[in-house]
Amino acid sequence: MTNSTNKKKIYLSSPHMSGYEQEFIQEAFATNWIAPLGPHVDAFERELADYVGIRGAAATSSGTAAIHLALKLADVEEGDYVFCSSLTFSASANPIIYQRATPVFIDSEEESWNMSPKALQRAFNDAVQLGKLPKAVIIVHLYGQSANMDELGEICAQYGVAVIEDAAESLGATYKGKQSGTFGKFGIYSFNGNKIITTSGGGMLVSNDLEALQKARFWATQARDPARHYQHSEIGYNYRLSNVLAGIGRGQMKVLAERVKARREIFARYHEALAGIRGIEFMPEAAYGRSNRWLTTMTIDSEELGTTPNELMDALAEENIETRPIWKPLHLQPVFQDYPYYSHVVGESVSERIFNNGICLPSGSNMTYEDQSRVIETIRDFIKRQRLSRKKAYDMRKKGGLAKSWYCRREVQIN
Repeated sequence: MTNSTNKKKIYLSSPHMSGYEQEFIQEAFATNWIAPLGPHVDAFERELADYVGIRGAAATSSGTAAIHLALKLADVEEGDYVFCSSLTFSASANPIIYQRATPVFIDSEEESWNMSPKALQRAFNDAVQLGKLPKAVIIVHLYGQSANMDELGEICAQYGVAVIEDAAESLGATYKGKQSGTFGKFGIYSFNGNKIITTSGGGMLVSNDLEALQKARFWATQARDPARHYQHSEIGYNYRLSNVLAGIGRGQMKVLAERVKARREIFARYHEALAGIRGIEFMPEAAYGRSNRWLTTMTIDSEELGTTPNELMDALAEENIETRPIWKPLHLQPVFQDYPYYSHVVGESVSERIFNNGICLPSGSNMTYEDQSRVIETIRDFIKRQRLSRKKAYDMRKKGGLAKSWYCRREVQIN
């Protein structure tokens, strides 16, 4: 393997500044609005709400904080159930535990990799039998693609259960022309360093319920009562975004459409270069929506391709190229493994199969053409080497009278 010490590091999804951010930061410093809250926070909330087409937004210190506030607004308390997508990062479900509630994990569907309506319906059927409906359903829009909100929303509406959309990864994605994160009672976005736009760290809670958002802001500022002295009648949190970071967010909002365009172009180039190789499949784009392609993700058929996801990720790492596995489903995580889980079809877990076979490729909007070419060529070269290695093994076995092998099944086509 080539020595990669002198090769430029290619990151999975690094921050991409526009230049506009500095103007807002300088304004914050010039006016001494450095402490939490301030005019940039108010403006960031308005601009984000206007962009996604919803009545209001509340800026928070993280997407996780926004989910926590949404659960509180949905009256989730100790002993309650909350249904949640399983194929996601742990931050989607951790706030359920903050509220001492019980998570129930729901599998994915093949069409979108997002929450399976079939699995959700079975979970509700059992909940009715137990006389214990959930207080909320957290639907995650994975890797920048909206879930099937018509079917999922209809199921939740049938039982009168609030929908919380975890759109941390899908800002700029649409479902039937409408922005993700705006279908449920509450939606959340993340501006973590690796997201499609970033404030370094931050999040946003959105809703058409302005009264609920005002309550969220109250809790997020330590639940300080409107009194001259410091008085608190409820437990609060230090969850508000600072004015400086909100200024970064305002600068990033100016280029959001460009960032979505760049990520979709990156996906298109990966797809054109690699989709023709037998054994590689990319995350599908459901017909009902338009993904922001936050990360380009693909799955590998190890038998067909002659290698495993881990072997391919190791080969890319040798070339100083960062990749990641697909999210490990939450129902498989040690901290959540004792909680209920509903698979897409009984005996068939779609999320487990995607996790076992999936890879996230470098997808940052600041990747150069040359960077992406290097990633593509590394993948193609590695697969070729694996194929030759398998062929040699086959030839040796054939000489020994053992004609059956991986290679005699089907050649991997790489042009």
